Amino acid sequence: MNVMLFLLLGAGIAASLVSGRDALASLQSGASAAVDTALRMSGVYLLWMGLLNIAERAGVMRALSRALRPALRLLFGNTGEAEEAISMNLAANMLGMGNAATPYGLKAMRILNESNPRPGVATDAMCVLLCVNASCLELYPASLAGLRQSFGSAMPYAVVVPTLFASLLSTVSAVVLCRICCSRS
Repeated sequence: MNVMLFLLLGAGIAASLVSGRDALASLQSGASAAVDTALRMSGVYLLWMGLLNIAERAGVMRALSRALRPALRLLFGNTGEAEEAISMNLAANMLGMGNAATPYGLKAMRILNESNPRPGVATDAMCVLLCVNASCLELYPASLAGLRQSFGSAMPYAVVVPTLFASLLSTVSAVVLCRICCSRS
């Protein structure tokens, strides 16, 4: 991957030299825009990550895990100690906070791997978790709405309903395909 990125960067610099454009100015402009966007989005991320942390410490996520246990067992089977991490991961994804979901997903995978009879080989539950994360069911796309709002969109929340339907369809498709593939192995 590093070689590929190096080649792309080299090709971009070579193209800018041939075309006569200033590559350094473009790099600096892009870096400046990235920092500006990150600062605009930090408030949204901090708010939702803080709320998730408070919910976890207050035991709300444990209660959510118990409430979701039938659905989680249907999707993942008996995951034992990983249920709470899976619940936190799914909750963060459903709120459109994929970056906040990542640590919980990694924790769930670690716990699932520890109870795996063949460590290092993905179980069906691990595959389903990966598919559900990749398809990312979003009830409220907080990051996208925050990004649209930070750039002055007249209707930053207009994406909520289309995102819900598209992500629901992708998640159902991912789970069905994962189940089909798992049943064949």
